[in-house]
Amino acid sequence: MERISWTLFLLSLVLPEVSMQDFGQTQFICTSVPKDMDLCAAAMQNSGPAEDLKTTVMQLRETVLQQKETIMNQKETIRELTSKLNRCEGQSAPEPGTGGGRRKEQGKNTMGDVSRGASDTLAQLGQTLATLKQRLENLEQYSRSNGTAQANSLKDLLQNKIDDMEKQVLSRVNTLEGGKPGQRNDTDQRNKVESTLTSLHHRITDLEKGPKGNKLLDKFQLTFPLRTNYMYAKVKRSLPEMYAFTLCLWIKSNASPGVGTPFSYAVPGQANELVLIEWGNNPMEILINDKVAKLPFLINDGKWHHMCITWTTRDGMWEAFQDGVLRGNGENLAPYHPIKPHGVLVLGQEQDTLGGGFDATQAFVGELANFNIWDKKLSSSEIYSLATCNSRAPSGNVLSWSETNIDVFGGATKWTFEPCRQPN
Repeated sequence: MERISWTLFLLSLVLPEVSMQDFGQTQFICTSVPKDMDLCAAAMQNSGPAEDLKTTVMQLRETVLQQKETIMNQKETIRELTSKLNRCEGQSAPEPGTGGGRRKEQGKNTMGDVSRGASDTLAQLGQTLATLKQRLENLEQYSRSNGTAQANSLKDLLQNKIDDMEKQVLSRVNTLEGGKPGQRNDTDQRNKVESTLTSLHHRITDLEKGPKGNKLLDKFQLTFPLRTNYMYAKVKRSLPEMYAFTLCLWIKSNASPGVGTPFSYAVPGQANELVLIEWGNNPMEILINDKVAKLPFLINDGKWHHMCITWTTRDGMWEAFQDGVLRGNGENLAPYHPIKPHGVLVLGQEQDTLGGGFDATQAFVGELANFNIWDKKLSSSEIYSLATCNSRAPSGNVLSWSETNIDVFGGATKWTFEPCRQPN
């Protein structure tokens, strides 16, 4: 009887499979079961390992999906770290389409109009001297019409200074042409020339001011005629911690490619805390804590333009205004990162170190004025008032444009300027 039961059980397993035509993919498994156990129950019990395997596979699949989601969430962080590493290495040129676009090959002229040789440097100094001489001639004409003895005596002193500078430049040219480079003295001579230029500029600026009390301190512009790594202006005070800001300025430039760096603010440990830059063939960008947003500004037409940028740390929301009109906006620009205090604010140069590390390829070429900063977001109507020179337009409560707040170096100059009345 027991033999018959086994035979029936085997037949029940085999007979359903006989109808299948591909026996090569079929396996027959014989399983012993107790005599009095129901065959269906035995089949369900034997399927237990398969169910466990299926559960394990589902768990593994869920784990893989979770890992994939984690990788996707961290993709942005990986990209930013890679970008920073590449900038630190400084070995490759800017890649098209990258966010920052600020990497460059070492020693490569990426701006097209940067002078590198000694003779080119002398040519730049010659242009600066020509600019100072022009200002001096304007002062001479003014003194003739006003008969000011004090202005004449100071003019003569400054003229002698300029003559001395021209002799230094001529001597240097003769040395170069004679094949006697004198490389060991290059640094000392350059520092001396730059110091003299700065002093000369201050003396001419004082003369242009005239008697004290006869001029408004905010009616001036800064001019950066050459792309160098030593011509800049420095704001005497630092910025406070800010959770929002509005910065506005008048700007004029026709430099190509790229106008350079109108301003940069560096703090200990972060050289790119707040930077406005148009470098190489990249569009103008604003950097906050080394995070980048591309701005829709078009200003290199040689005309005066009014620019304003607002930003709030909440969600990193920003807006960009040109000539009083909103041109673009965005979000996620350094969200929840306040602007740090105790930094250095420089006009005309991009800082690679705190207060220095200037690169001529990133220098600003042009003119700027009325650079004001607020620690809040201004309304669009307030910005329009600034762009149209409305008498009710506010001044910056963090930084207001005043000659007493700014020092110039390396041949950068100050000229009289009144917005909306200055001809383009």
